[in-house]
Amino acid sequence: MEKPLLPRESGQFVAERSKDVFIRDAGVQKVAEMLFSLRRSEFLTASGWKVANPLAPAPTSDQALNWLFVVDTMNFCFWPDNEAQQCEVTYKGATYTGFMTLCAAITRAMEEGVPITDPKYFSKMSVEELGKVLRSDNETAMPMVQERHQVLTEGGRVLLEHGGSFRSFISQAGNDAQKMVELIVEKIPSYRDEATYEGRKISFNKRAQILVADFWAVMEARGEGYITNIDCLTMFADYRVPQALVYLGVLEYSDALMEALKNGELLPSGDRREVEIRGCSIWSVELIKERLHKMVQEKDGKVCSINSAIIDFYLWPFAKQHHREMAHIPIHPTRCIFY
Repeated sequence: MEKPLLPRESGQFVAERSKDVFIRDAGVQKVAEMLFSLRRSEFLTASGWKVANPLAPAPTSDQALNWLFVVDTMNFCFWPDNEAQQCEVTYKGATYTGFMTLCAAITRAMEEGVPITDPKYFSKMSVEELGKVLRSDNETAMPMVQERHQVLTEGGRVLLEHGGSFRSFISQAGNDAQKMVELIVEKIPSYRDEATYEGRKISFNKRAQILVADFWAVMEARGEGYITNIDCLTMFADYRVPQALVYLGVLEYSDALMEALKNGELLPSGDRREVEIRGCSIWSVELIKERLHKMVQEKDGKVCSINSAIIDFYLWPFAKQHHREMAHIPIHPTRCIFY
């Protein structure tokens, strides 16, 4: 059976053949320069993750790692059918939408005494119990609660088969980030994010990669960031970062694709256009990283340690912060469990 290309190779393979999504060199240069100006800021470090997500528990306990697993296992598809009717969760006086509703809901449940980070509990919880944990403040429920329940209970059962915690599970891969991604994808089917493009099997593995990157960020914050091969991770191909890449001039959509998205056409998972958006996003960030590393070497005389995961950790909050300015650029709507 043919093994899929790894995400980086998949991105290059798609970008070289794409018919509706194009990478623009001027945009790559612009973003590389923007990141170069921020190269010494906390935003471009692994610990910048915690700044971007203040709802995560303190990284000092292994409960924080189980929290990551619960959140990243259900980290997909938050866009509403109607932009004016979004699921909202208020926690400690702040109201959240999108992915942050999930973070707020899980942290709220922990405060309410629900053992939501314990695999013994979440591997067997009912749909109704999860629905209560993920409850919205308004009439608009979080999308795909049934699917979230299915993947969370599946993931919980896998953890119980491998020591009963995310830490014990992931330790089987040693300290190698690539082996961690492979372990997650092999053992937990819902993390297997693959497609076929131009006759080749490819992979994006968005949630598996972000779970490893989040694990690395927590371990860095604990002073235990000994994970090797972290540069194997690409950006995490979702629907929000591509929107930012279009806004920043890195990606350009064909007129036909832009019109389809503006008309609200749903792109099925695996649709050629959807694959091109995700693949070109991955490869464009690889090109940005290359350009940034070259600039740092030439101007600072140093080797740059900023990797694709850190660039994604910066671009995702950037997209959230600039959502009003980017409102004229549609996201690509795909209902799936992969992102």
